[in-house]
Amino acid sequence: MIRVLLVDDEELVRSGLRLILEASGDIAIAGEARDGAEALSAVRRLRPEVVLMDVRMPVMDGLTAARHLLAESEPPKLIMLTTFDLDEYVHEALRLGAVGFLLKDTPPRELTSAVRTVAGGQAMLSPSVTKRLISSYADRAPSRAQAARKQLAALTGREEDVIRALARGLSNAEIGRELRLTEATVKAHVSRVLAKLGLANRVQAAILVHDADLA
Repeated sequence: MIRVLLVDDEELVRSGLRLILEASGDIAIAGEARDGAEALSAVRRLRPEVVLMDVRMPVMDGLTAARHLLAESEPPKLIMLTTFDLDEYVHEALRLGAVGFLLKDTPPRELTSAVRTVAGGQAMLSPSVTKRLISSYADRAPSRAQAARKQLAALTGREEDVIRALARGLSNAEIGRELRLTEATVKAHVSRVLAKLGLANRVQAAILVHDADLA
C-alpha cells in the first residue's frame, strides 16, 4: 500500500481526495493536515511515502512547508495541489525538489496514477500542464540563462538530445523512439545526466533546460 498524507485547509477537498484515493485499492491515507505546520509534524510522525499538499494555506503555506520537508534527510515524495494551472508558487516548489503538481479538478484516474508514479520514484512531467507552468514562470534573466547553459555544457551531444526531449515532457519510451535508442539506454542516459548536473529529478532537469531557453 502507498501511504499518503493529505494537506489542505479545506475539509471538503481533503474528504474528496480521501474518497478517490482509498477507492484505488492500493493507496492508503496515512493522515491529514490543515496547514503546512501540521504537515511537517505529521510527516515526521507518520512517515508517508507521498504528500499531496495545497499551495495556499493559512498559518504556513505549502511553499514554506515544502522548503522544510524537502530539506529532510529522507523527504517524502511531494506533489503540490493548486486551483490554478499557472501558479508561481508551484514553480518554486518544483525548483525546491517537488516531483510535480496537480490541479484540484484532476480526474480521479489521473490523480491515482500520479500518486503511483511518484511513489515509484518517477517525477510527474505532464506535457500539457507541467511544461506550461515551467515555461511561464521560469526566470529567463540573462544571468540565469547563461548559468544554465554553462551547466548544460558538461553534457555530451547525446545527453543534451535526451534532456531536451525530457524537457518536452516525453517519457523514456517516447525519447527512445525519437532518438532510436532502447528504453533501457534512455533510462541510463537520464540517470547519468541527473548525476552529472547534480539534479534531483526530471522536473528540475526540465526547468534547467527552460532556464537556458533551449526547450
